[in-house]
Amino acid sequence: MPQIIFLPHEEICPEGAVIQVDAGTTICDAALSNGIEIEHACEKSCACTTCHVYIREGLDSLQESDEDEDDMLDKAWGLEPDSRLSCQARVADEDLVVEIPKYTINMVSENH
Repeated sequence: MPQIIFLPHEEICPEGAVIQVDAGTTICDAALSNGIEIEHACEKSCACTTCHVYIREGLDSLQESDEDEDDMLDKAWGLEPDSRLSCQARVADEDLVVEIPKYTINMVSENH
């Protein structure tokens, strides 16, 4: 069973976390089901960038992003080559190291 290592984030996950996840689960769903309250203002419908993350290790194991995700990522704060929307990136069979960006382009943080 693959694991996701979340690097420490000052507000969302100060200590970082290591979670076990079933292959096929989105990074966003895995985070939320393990108490990591990553933002997801569009309810995981690939219509915003609030769940933007960096895949620091294991990016090649993920299915490539589609055109809709790429279009949304172009609007993300701090876009990097290893950026993905966590609501669209599904865990495969390899472990991932994920960093949650310090900022999102969300004028109002919603508490889900």
